[in-house]
Amino acid sequence: MEIKIKLSVQFTLIVFGLLLFFASLVYYFSATSQLKKFRDNLFDRAKNTAILLINVEEVDSVLLKKIHQSTISWQNEEIVLTDSLMKVLYSNKPDYLSETVLKQNIPQSDISYFTIAEKDGVCYKHMFKNQTWYVYVMAFDNSRKENLSELIDVLFWSILISTFLSVYLSYLFSNRAIKPISRLINSIRTINSSKLSSRLDEGNRQDEIAQLAIAFNEMLSNLEISFQNQADFVSNASHELRTPLTIMNVESDYLLSHDRSPEEYKAHISELIGDFRKLNSLLNSLLELAHLNRDINIQRSPVRIDEVIYNSIHQVKSRFQDRKILLKINYPEADNDLLVNGNAGLLTIAFNNLLENACKFSDGEVVTEFLISEKFIEIIVSDSGIGIPADQIRIIFAPFKRASNVKYKSGFGIGLSLVAKIIEVHNATCEVTSTVNTGTQFRLRFERIAQSIL
Repeated sequence: MEIKIKLSVQFTLIVFGLLLFFASLVYYFSATSQLKKFRDNLFDRAKNTAILLINVEEVDSVLLKKIHQSTISWQNEEIVLTDSLMKVLYSNKPDYLSETVLKQNIPQSDISYFTIAEKDGVCYKHMFKNQTWYVYVMAFDNSRKENLSELIDVLFWSILISTFLSVYLSYLFSNRAIKPISRLINSIRTINSSKLSSRLDEGNRQDEIAQLAIAFNEMLSNLEISFQNQADFVSNASHELRTPLTIMNVESDYLLSHDRSPEEYKAHISELIGDFRKLNSLLNSLLELAHLNRDINIQRSPVRIDEVIYNSIHQVKSRFQDRKILLKINYPEADNDLLVNGNAGLLTIAFNNLLENACKFSDGEVVTEFLISEKFIEIIVSDSGIGIPADQIRIIFAPFKRASNVKYKSGFGIGLSLVAKIIEVHNATCEVTSTVNTGTQFRLRFERIAQSIL
């Protein structure tokens, strides 16, 4: 069932229920009011009868009957007057007012009301000269019956017409309310993987439908970025893989084109092994970058950041044995002051790349310095190498992007993109300052683990 039809049905049922409730109230209060009015008239009739017959000496039962016959106000009117011993002293067309009924409806106070079948009655206790008389009056209120019957007809047709109007109007309003959603659906159906740049109309940006469009547009933006990253990754990765594979293929063909001496075979094989190692390094970097770009949940735990740095320095020095990597740190009193919430493996990859770049693009000392504050731990990796042009600092963290002054140095442009992603998943920050031919400084800031958490 469509939402607009469902809304129309629900709205109609609500309106019908409210109308039925109010119609019941109208009928109840109208019937109660008319019954009270009729009973008041019965009481007046009973009281007047007692006064005329008992209080006025000139009126006897014969005269009173003539008066009643000439002043009949209601259909099937019955009047009975008895003394305190329930002896009938006067009656006028009694039907329902039998001796049993009279005794059953003796009033406890001055007046009581009762109903038999469709006739309403009253019993009035009249006191005169220390004597007691009971006057019973019963009649059928035809006027009340007709009025209530007409009221039922009016209420029935009112409810019926109102229900039909509510069905029509609720359908119009629900159709109007759903129309923006229908437009959204039609717009969404036109969007596919090749049209991720399309956006939905956000309307007034305030109501719920506008908020839905805004949220969907944000999702489209994220998807567009993700698809673009994938496209760039595939394009760049294929380009970077094609080059070493082509070189290896050419070297292999050249090696097999003629018979060569063992020394030449060894030299070419050594070059091929070097190319294989470079290719292996490139593939590992690509897999690590793809792993991080999937936004999977990274397992994190308390990590001593100084141990990670020591481990990275040891690994990098094994590759750059002639380089001097200095570590500057003033150890705090508590070992817990060096704890951060992170993944030791990923942090090692990040610092390995930073230290390797520092060693690769400089000839002097590489300095790693710790600055420990109340809430943060800052790690500064600096070198005195070739530096990065100021207008290219913003691109060095993009995959496969390298500064223009390092094109003669080996590398794939993946290392710093891995660093940026690892820093991002650790909710840390990284600032870069560099001067060409002077050196580069990377300043990483991690949030310390609060002592209360430990």
